[in-house]
Amino acid sequence: MASALAGQHALVSGGGRGIGRAIASALHRAGVRVSIIGRNDEILQQVLRAGEADAAAAVDVTDEAAMATALGKLSADRPFDIVVANAGAVETAPFRKSDAAFFRRMIEVNLVGTVNSFRPALPAMVERGSGRLIAVASTAGHRGYPYVSAYVAAKHAVVGLVRSLALETARSGVTVNAVCPGYTDTDMVAGSVAAITGKTGASPADALAQLVRDNPQGRLIAPEEVAATVLHLCQPESRGITGQSLLINGGEF
Repeated sequence: MASALAGQHALVSGGGRGIGRAIASALHRAGVRVSIIGRNDEILQQVLRAGEADAAAAVDVTDEAAMATALGKLSADRPFDIVVANAGAVETAPFRKSDAAFFRRMIEVNLVGTVNSFRPALPAMVERGSGRLIAVASTAGHRGYPYVSAYVAAKHAVVGLVRSLALETARSGVTVNAVCPGYTDTDMVAGSVAAITGKTGASPADALAQLVRDNPQGRLIAPEEVAATVLHLCQPESRGITGQSLLINGGEF
């Protein structure tokens, strides 16, 4: 049976690795034409060569003008039906060492990067009367964690953006949602494990145990689990789901 999404066009930011690549691959397998963006062109080209996406552009999601240009080129012959704002970053530091510039970096990549992914695509979606805007946020958009106050603030802002934009677009046929994974088996988490071992001398196994201790299932989330949730939100049957922030975290509260 043909996928209900076959022939649609999706944009996935941060689509070269981790969660973004898993999302791009899942959409592509569902018959979606997938365009990916990220900062590292070589990594993006690897995804294209693997047959997990159809087009790519190297661009910084924090650059509003560059994003508008890149997304305009990628969607020149087919507007985006789906936009997944996945690109993000985390830096760790105690609050007392997190100055305004530190907070701005986290806000720029996590929140403004989402805004710059959504805004160019939204007018055509509203005109057609259908579309899916999905932000990959984090459990950090729902609760606090020590030593990442700037990241937590940025992800809370992403969830707030989703809730507000969903109300603006509720009668347009466009849905706006967030998926909020817990610690996921990605390069970002591997970096966090390395940072913990470097600062504390803990073994990698002990460092990983620290990260997953709040997950009742006691494990990392797989990128494919996040991708499956995104795919669900894209289905026609999910048109009543909007303004939501779906936690994928093994029951963590």
